[in-house]
Amino acid sequence: MKLIESMAEIRLMCDALRREGKRIGLVPTMGYLHDGHLTLVNRARRAADVVIATIFVNPTQFAAGEDLSTYPRDPDGDRRKLEEAGCDILYLPRHDEIYPDGFASYVTVEGLALKYEGAFRPTHFRGVATIVAKFFNIMNPDVAVFGRKDAQQVAVIRQVIRDLSYGVRLIVEDTVREPDGLAMSSRNVYLSPEEREESLSISRALGAARDAIAGGVPVDEAEHLLRATLSPVIVLDYADIIDPRTFEHGVDGGELLGIFAGRVGRTRLIDNMVMSAVEG
Repeated sequence: MKLIESMAEIRLMCDALRREGKRIGLVPTMGYLHDGHLTLVNRARRAADVVIATIFVNPTQFAAGEDLSTYPRDPDGDRRKLEEAGCDILYLPRHDEIYPDGFASYVTVEGLALKYEGAFRPTHFRGVATIVAKFFNIMNPDVAVFGRKDAQQVAVIRQVIRDLSYGVRLIVEDTVREPDGLAMSSRNVYLSPEEREESLSISRALGAARDAIAGGVPVDEAEHLLRATLSPVIVLDYADIIDPRTFEHGVDGGELLGIFAGRVGRTRLIDNMVMSAVEG
């Protein structure tokens, strides 16, 4: 696996790969990798000739008071995992090249990015859309692979690809879960054993709502069941059933996604589960 830190070098590398007719697959990450991230790398390998993973803890998607300074990091472990997963190139962007002095240009998605996570973390999706757009501009990948666990992020990136006319194909991989049902997340390391046990109610609640809808229960009733099944120790931000493309409230018979965000102790977790057919 080749390590690249220079923006000029990764541009030249991608230009050379395209001249050779190679398809480039991109997997952007913030590091502290788990099996969910490696699933994205494996999916990119099936869709492209060369897989590039990025590790960059993007400061612009963290608000004041969030865990930027304490966000878990394991650079040596990340490199080993990516190499074992068959990643071809690891791009470790230099902060001063991504955000040079005087940086003042951002990608803002209206409407969709203002709801749910956008309401609780007002600058988050501006940071996400900006860094993803920069990566697309730098590397011009053929495909980019993201996980469905960050469902609203996927919807925002889909909007950016459409609105800014990128030629990249977006591939969405299903959420990878621990054997006990907890969605894999770099932030799970913050949970105490007791908090982790309470966190298991999240996937149980989403599953109960999914099963209810499959049994013909209306969306509003399934949504009530979702909230009622969550552990009472969870400080809830939201638990709703929505249209996965617009993030408007879901309607009976339409595409449906159950979404959750809340705190268990000091750790904020998000999760979601497909309630009815959702396109990739």
